[in-house]
Amino acid sequence: MSSRSSGVERLLSPRQGPGVCPRCLNLTGVFGLCRACRATEHHLAAVVPISYSVGGEWLHHVIVSYKRDADPSVPDAVTALARLCAEFVHAHEGCVAAASAVAGFQLVTTVPSADPLRDLHHPLRRIVGELVAPTRERYERLLVRSETQAIPRVFDPARYHATRRLGGEAVLLIDDMWTSGASAESAAAALLTAGAGTVSAIVIARHLNRGWHDNDLWLRRLARAGFDASSCAICASRSALTTKPAATQEGGGGSSTD
Repeated sequence: MSSRSSGVERLLSPRQGPGVCPRCLNLTGVFGLCRACRATEHHLAAVVPISYSVGGEWLHHVIVSYKRDADPSVPDAVTALARLCAEFVHAHEGCVAAASAVAGFQLVTTVPSADPLRDLHHPLRRIVGELVAPTRERYERLLVRSETQAIPRVFDPARYHATRRLGGEAVLLIDDMWTSGASAESAAAALLTAGAGTVSAIVIARHLNRGWHDNDLWLRRLARAGFDASSCAICASRSALTTKPAATQEGGGGSSTD
């Protein structure tokens, strides 16, 4: 991916480690699940964000602008998100499947918009169903917004209706932004109720605020490390685990690293 056209130099690779929520990769500074993950139900077999999205910064602006029909930057934003998603799915869908204990995903779908009117023409469906080659042939609109009013950041599967019954297929769910996880977990619950066997999520952006606690320090470290498209949070964590026994055998320390 060309950094000049995509902004890849401004992406931040999520990584497991101390002070990181093991489910959604929120930066917490403490051990265990973050507050949002403790407060909601878990129906996704795995959650893998492609990049952190810092409020008010490049990726956040791209995700906000690609949904605005009147915004002149929409075509560039759609192209950037489609390229990012395509490269990640091509390289790391197998990692997500392995973490979900399935051989692969038979179906791919997207999380509907919280706004029923916006959901009629949500651009994420075009990205996943038309522009992203690895998902194009498997994409199906499996969920639509119901008439139930969605309360922000509150788990509620009733906000979505399945478009058909499923027969135990593994479903890859793609969303553009994870803040609390309520939308994706609600969508997963609705798919499981409709008969899906397993549902896992790839999220383009895991939202963070730079000014919260020590986030700025963490994010500066990640920026110095650079975005690594060849490694996702799952395979990076797996690689780190496989190196620990050798280090211990040679007398190295066994403490966890970021």
